[in-house]
Amino acid sequence: QVQLVESGGGLVQPGGSLRLSCTTSGFTFGASGMSWYRQAPGKERELVARISPGMFTYYTDSVKGRFTISRDNAKSTVLLQMNSLKLEDTAVYYCNAAVLPNFWTQGTQVTVSS
Repeated sequence: QVQLVESGGGLVQPGGSLRLSCTTSGFTFGASGMSWYRQAPGKERELVARISPGMFTYYTDSVKGRFTISRDNAKSTVLLQMNSLKLEDTAVYYCNAAVLPNFWTQGTQVTVSS
């Protein structure tokens, strides 16, 4: 059974940090690209960051230099370290496996507010 479980969201002040974690099971994690997406109220879901099986990374322009995606293949886990958070980072964050592009969970809420 496929599972992707996000955690680590919460309420943080502008300039603060959070680390999101996505623990997975039920598929070959090491062979799959992994991504973090987010969806803010009233907006479409957007790709935030992606990491390939070979550790190549991609970031959307708005988070470059602030967010870092990483993966631990031994633990089938993908992380998103978010620093210097801004109000506009407020969204529900989802992890997604490239081998399961239509598998989505309920995500984890990140709220940046003073």
